[in-house]
Amino acid sequence: MPPVTPATPATPATPTAPEPSAPPAAPHPYAQPAQPATPPPPTYAPPTYGPPQQPPPAPPTSPAQPYGTPELLEPPATPRAPAPDPGPPEPLRPLAAALLNLTGLGLGYVLIRAWIPAALCWVATAALLLVALPADVDGVPGGALLGYVVVLALAAADAARRARRTPIGWRLRAPLAAGLGIVLLAVPASGALAYDSAQDEAVEEMLLDRLDKADRLVKAQEGRPFTATESEYRDALGTYRDLVRDHAGSRAADRVPDRLDTYYKSVAAPYADRQYCEAIEPLKYLRTLPDSLGKDRLGRLATWPDNRLADSFYACGMTSLGKTGGGSDLRELMSTFPESDAAAKVVPGIRAAIDERADELTGPDPCSATTELRAIRTTAETLPGETASSLRAKAASTIRSGSYACGVDDFKDGRYTEAAKTLSGYADTYKDSGRAKRARTIAIAAEVAAARPQAGGKLPAQRGPGSGQEFVIKNDGPSAVEVLFTGPATGSVKLGPCLGCTTYSSRTEGRAKACKASGRSYPQKTLRLPAGEYHFLYKRGTGAGNLVRDHSDGAKVQGGYRYTDCAYVVRGGFGDFSPRT
Repeated sequence: MPPVTPATPATPATPTAPEPSAPPAAPHPYAQPAQPATPPPPTYAPPTYGPPQQPPPAPPTSPAQPYGTPELLEPPATPRAPAPDPGPPEPLRPLAAALLNLTGLGLGYVLIRAWIPAALCWVATAALLLVALPADVDGVPGGALLGYVVVLALAAADAARRARRTPIGWRLRAPLAAGLGIVLLAVPASGALAYDSAQDEAVEEMLLDRLDKADRLVKAQEGRPFTATESEYRDALGTYRDLVRDHAGSRAADRVPDRLDTYYKSVAAPYADRQYCEAIEPLKYLRTLPDSLGKDRLGRLATWPDNRLADSFYACGMTSLGKTGGGSDLRELMSTFPESDAAAKVVPGIRAAIDERADELTGPDPCSATTELRAIRTTAETLPGETASSLRAKAASTIRSGSYACGVDDFKDGRYTEAAKTLSGYADTYKDSGRAKRARTIAIAAEVAAARPQAGGKLPAQRGPGSGQEFVIKNDGPSAVEVLFTGPATGSVKLGPCLGCTTYSSRTEGRAKACKASGRSYPQKTLRLPAGEYHFLYKRGTGAGNLVRDHSDGAKVQGGYRYTDCAYVVRGGFGDFSPRT
């Protein structure tokens, strides 16, 4: 670079004002500024007269122009703006920002004009409201609520940190902002209370809906038998029980007592319809409810079914009295409700039933009355206590008369087998009865008539053998034989087996050889029978290793003759007899 020659000061003459220097030329944008040369010391001219002169200003120097291509340099860095003045110290400013952020509205950030964090708070609150509303039974998910609380806590801490070095951007003082934060905390608190109330209402609506479903279930069972509806009734009861046990104090639980009234009446509907036998099982079920619901909750309903069940036991028991298997309801009445009014009517009721059947013994169907009397006696025998002892004696006495009447009626109606069985049983059971002998006679005639109907038609005369024609009965068979006969006289004889006797191959052989072997002693009995038409029944047991079938036959006994009856056995056939004179 050429040296710069300092300017020679002018010789003072007439004083003049210095001319303004021209402004320096703007540097080239890509030129590197030249280092200013050290100016030489100023040279002054010899002193002159007059006021002292100031040295003229140095002429401006133009920046040196570099040679070659200019060098590209980065523009100078922009200086950072100075931090805002936090203003005078306010100890409540961080507290105010934290409290305002705890409202969930991001007002702590708004207070210091931090808009982006404030927007994030708004988004978090909106997300919580989106999850929580509308209020339902389950409420806000625990994870969402915990996350929101964490966000509020972090936002409050962050706002307090920022407020320490950031002044309040609004015309508020810190104490006033803190008070406003405390007041605005009522917003989330009241919101939580309102949400709890809405959730409680949702729970109430859910419980009422559950109650309504149980009511509809009970209503749907009307008119159906209890055996088909018991499970549905139990389901409805389970709903009622859960409401009063798990949700006591709810509107639904408060309505359960009224619903139980309807429930009891629905279950016990057969009793109201006077269907007492059908009402027993439902009423027995209702008596179990105090164990599951508790007597305190049921109140008067705890004993509501008792009298109704006792009445049903009595009514149904009296209806079934005299039937096979009947009377069990009366026994259960006497054991379950012994002090009830219904129990007091049992003994008089059974006594009246016995008298009623006794009157029927002279009617057209004494057998049915006797069968019912036996069933009544069974019922009376199983009743608890000593009060039924008189009933048992009365029933037994009436059954004795009924058995005889039934046997006679069976004979008259041609039911000979039944008549024989009934009257034989009567004679064996009541040996001390004045009718035992007569019952035996009719039973013999009935047994003969069962095999030979001609022997029936009318009751046999009460006359046994003892006068009349001689009638000898012999046994030419290997087994014992019982001969029953009826006619002018009725009776029976038993003959032991014939030793050495065998069966015959045919009836013809039997007629030719039976009871004719010389030197053989045949078991025999001689009867004296009045003349008349007789019917015989030969009943053999087992003998000769074979079962011999019964045989019946008839004969006419006339005066002036002696009769011999020989009973023999034919293989594959029947026995026979031949009267001989």
